[in-house]
Amino acid sequence: MNNLDKELALHQQDIEEQELEKHRINHRSYLLVYLLFFTLIIPTIIIASPQEIFEGLYQIIISPSNLTTDYFVVGGLGGSLVNSALILIIYTLMVRRLDVDMSGSIVAALFLMAGFALFGKNLYNSFPITLGVYLNSKYTRQPFEKNLLPAMYATALGPLVSQITFGLDIPLWLGVVLGICVGVIVGFIAPPLAANTLRFHAGFNLYNVGFTAGLIGMLAVAVLRMFGHEIPAVAIVFENPTPVLNIVVMISWALFAVVGAILIYRSKYSFSQFIELTNNSGRLVADFINIYGFEVTLLNMGLMGLISTTYVILINGNLTGPTLGGILTVVGFSAFGKHVKNAPPIMLGVLIASLFTGGGPGTNAALLGALFGTALAPISGHYGLISGIVAGFFHYAMVVNVSYLHAGVNLYNNGFSAGFIAAILVPIFDTIEEARRSRQNEHE
Repeated sequence: MNNLDKELALHQQDIEEQELEKHRINHRSYLLVYLLFFTLIIPTIIIASPQEIFEGLYQIIISPSNLTTDYFVVGGLGGSLVNSALILIIYTLMVRRLDVDMSGSIVAALFLMAGFALFGKNLYNSFPITLGVYLNSKYTRQPFEKNLLPAMYATALGPLVSQITFGLDIPLWLGVVLGICVGVIVGFIAPPLAANTLRFHAGFNLYNVGFTAGLIGMLAVAVLRMFGHEIPAVAIVFENPTPVLNIVVMISWALFAVVGAILIYRSKYSFSQFIELTNNSGRLVADFINIYGFEVTLLNMGLMGLISTTYVILINGNLTGPTLGGILTVVGFSAFGKHVKNAPPIMLGVLIASLFTGGGPGTNAALLGALFGTALAPISGHYGLISGIVAGFFHYAMVVNVSYLHAGVNLYNNGFSAGFIAAILVPIFDTIEEARRSRQNEHE
């Protein structure tokens, strides 16, 4: 065999090894999502009958669903957990059908879908938006798989579909027609808008489509208000303790961390790569699965789940639909930008800000601000601990005020707020960093 043949053989071997590695990551990532599916289903066997589940699903579907509508209250624990599991498995099967690799971004999106299906997304209001993204792909002659992430993230505006269908004083048939049409339009315009809003916050807001959805929701609500349709503020929050759910959730995150650590020990990866992950700023696009491997990412996801759940418990918070949704989102995005070093400073900043308000850190707004505010984790990852705390502090001030603009029809209210905070603070932090480097150069 000559040298050329040897090089070609080695090249072919490398390709085959890469394909095997990709297949292994996909297989384990799907197992991870299926584990989440069963984690959502198992508590329903204990706490709800089939009749309660079906009745709960019906109530969830006909709910206007705008922020904050806790499906634990509307559809009961059984109905809301099954709604979350169904949304998760349907979109997972969509990913599989399109043969899309299970990257960190896809894992983050699926966990987010499961989380928000506990307080705003349901089987009715999500699919018109996904259909709109699909039609956009057909119109622009792009493969739908390229727009798969916007197809999932844009369902943040599901409450707009529900509000038009069930929240306006119009006949039901007309509400259904208008709601579905508006959902399709929202999905159609979401991909090009999301591609452009990324420049606004320079990748320091992990919930980019949340900012996009906020802009679309703001425009839609302005039109509704212009025609005399005011959307009332909603604060439906579950207040009963959920010990069974607390135990299941904590055990799940502990399993993620332990299994991740075992897989690292038994594989070609090392714990030094986990340290490398925690030194990544998390700025978009930081796909931890592709960069550091599934095993290292799983350990990070488990640890972030334990941190965020423990935070809720320590400040006497409760696992409501929104708070559990926030924890699921944190865990999902721990495959795509968040880690144990860059997220806690944001949470600490929100905690400090909440101490200056009457409600304190245990209120629903403060809990959600701390969990979802970790969208700004890349700021602390890039600029440091103090900058992260400052970002979290101002994020809480912003997030409790911007919801009026979209009247809660954008579920990613924190993503909307985080876009503004990043756009304001990043240029300031850049100026400080440049001045510091300039002084250091002068001294040298």
